[in-house]
Amino acid sequence: MRIILNNRPESFDKEKISISELLKIKNYTFKMLVIKVNSKLVKKDAYDIVEIKEGDNVTVLHLVSGG
Repeated sequence: MRIILNNRPESFDKEKISISELLKIKNYTFKMLVIKVNSKLVKKDAYDIVEIKEGDNVTVLHLVSGG
């Protein structure tokens, strides 16, 4: 499967993966993330349900706060 992840092409050996699987594979461990799949916001409680498929455009942003 080929997708676009943060504006870069990525390939995986599966036909589809969940958001949770993607985060584990890419080692995203930051607690405050904003994730969009094809420009649609995905809520944290849906990370195990929403599946990424061939050709999807995925954006993973780290939220940083401070002053």
